[in-house]
Amino acid sequence: MSDSQSRSPISSSSSSSATDQNVSRSQRSGDGGQTLASGSSRHWHDIFWLAVFMLHMVVLGFGLTVLGLNRFQKKDRLNIDKYAAGITKHHEGLTEHYWPMYAVAGGVGTALGCAWLLLLGSRANQMMKFTVHILTTYLAVISVLCFWGEQFFWGVVFAIGAALQFLYIISVIDRLPFTMLVLQKSVKMVWSLPEVMRVAYAFMFVMLLWMGLWSFGAAGVVASSLGESGCWWLLVVLSVSLFWTGAVLCNTVHVIVSGMVFLVLIHGGREASSIPPNSLIKSLQYAVTTSFGSICYGSLFTAAIRTLRWEIRGVRSKIGNNECLLCCVDFLFHLVETLVRFFNKYAYVQIAVYGKSFNHSARDAWELFQSTGVEALIAYDCSGAVLLMGTLMGGLVTGTCTGVWTWFESRDRVSMVGSTAMLMGMVLVGLAMVVVESAVTSIYICYAEDPLLIHRWDAEFFNQMSEMLHQRLQHRSARAREVLTHTRLDGHSA
Repeated sequence: MSDSQSRSPISSSSSSSATDQNVSRSQRSGDGGQTLASGSSRHWHDIFWLAVFMLHMVVLGFGLTVLGLNRFQKKDRLNIDKYAAGITKHHEGLTEHYWPMYAVAGGVGTALGCAWLLLLGSRANQMMKFTVHILTTYLAVISVLCFWGEQFFWGVVFAIGAALQFLYIISVIDRLPFTMLVLQKSVKMVWSLPEVMRVAYAFMFVMLLWMGLWSFGAAGVVASSLGESGCWWLLVVLSVSLFWTGAVLCNTVHVIVSGMVFLVLIHGGREASSIPPNSLIKSLQYAVTTSFGSICYGSLFTAAIRTLRWEIRGVRSKIGNNECLLCCVDFLFHLVETLVRFFNKYAYVQIAVYGKSFNHSARDAWELFQSTGVEALIAYDCSGAVLLMGTLMGGLVTGTCTGVWTWFESRDRVSMVGSTAMLMGMVLVGLAMVVVESAVTSIYICYAEDPLLIHRWDAEFFNQMSEMLHQRLQHRSARAREVLTHTRLDGHSA
């Protein structure tokens, strides 16, 4: 990235020259607002993945109903145990013994998600800071409890999780002030749009309804006469399905909120008369119709790739001069960066605004960031990781509450019920967290499209972002020169 490209949006003193240099990007932004409003050019995309998701929901709904009914009030009510005669074992459990435990998980997860949304305007930053610093301790405590309860596998898992969390926080501790600034401004944006909060509540209610059926089937699996390995395999399949369903609902909210935030920034504020009427309804309509296939497709991959990218970045920054290890990590880093080009959360803003397919949106968003240098700022920001920590914390609290009850009722099923309850809590809290993440992604897209949009919304924040971008680009240039010099010296010595 050349210096001339990197300095166009750098400081407030160059605002007049930035205006001339960003005319085309400003025009694109204006077109984006019109595209979101008109819907005349909207086409259905990624229909195959829409069909796969809907078929998966129908098949899974039927399977969950059968699994739950088979042990409801009567053992092997539907006489299906005979199909698994080789792996069945005697078990006295019934669906209704475990279903209330999942009801507790749904209640705790919903309470935590609603509390997050209610406290979003007044205590959000304090909650996020608390989560970042307490998560390592919480994971360590759960690990000790698992070892005490002779759940050695989960004790090791949570101990490794605590260690990784601690190492990650150490590796990004210098980035947290800027991250909290971005999150604070994103909260400010979302808090000015109470209608998107209502959307989050509505989708949380929809997710809770689906979890009622999902937990009925999961309770039937836990109560079944299948051996422990058979129960675990079925629960893994159900958990992957729940994860995908939760990700689809989260990203649907993501598209809706991103569209609204983009409109607000394009038109200069929530009260601007130029904002099209019924914008929220239109954004919701696009999200659940023409863009839903793209949402289903992207939801399969983006979360896993993002998490892997954060971990590799943290490890890469702390390797030092170990050239062998650095070479291996760099290979993984470039592989993940290639995947990020086609699967990134910024695609959902492009989907919301322009109605593109997922891969097209992801590629365009990443090329926009790289061509403007904003990718250096995004790589430095850890807001997505901080919000994920909040989601994990919500899941852990939910799993702990449910696991404690299960410990007193059925100790041999603690790990099964506790782990699946944790996933339920993560999905419900994630639906609340996604409204802030949507604002973060929209702010970065708008900053890359036309920095003056951010300047018009919050001049002080614009200056802080521009100064940090300038620092990051200088840091990258210095590292590139250092690597080049080192390479040349090695060549001469050879």
